Amino acid sequence: MLFKSLEFKNAVGQKLKIIEIPVLEKNNRYYFMIQIRLQIFVSSLYHKPMEKSCYSYRDYLKRKMNWTDFKNLFSVHGVKSNS
Repeated sequence: MLFKSLEFKNAVGQKLKIIEIPVLEKNNRYYFMIQIRLQIFVSSLYHKPMEKSCYSYRDYLKRKMNWTDFKNLFSVHGVKSNS
């Protein structure tokens, strides 16, 4: 599975980084849920001053998603070859 990261500055001016964001195809059944949860996660980080500067989206999803969905999401092999 491919992952991406996102860096931005929040309203206070702190630089934040979110890592381990899964890259999914648009026809994947988890695509919409991952996008919506990412928006919620980013907006929750944007408006508050934070102690940490790096957050794992995978850990956030582990707390927020159903465990079977989480296992299915991260066991999906979207890339057929390592090219």
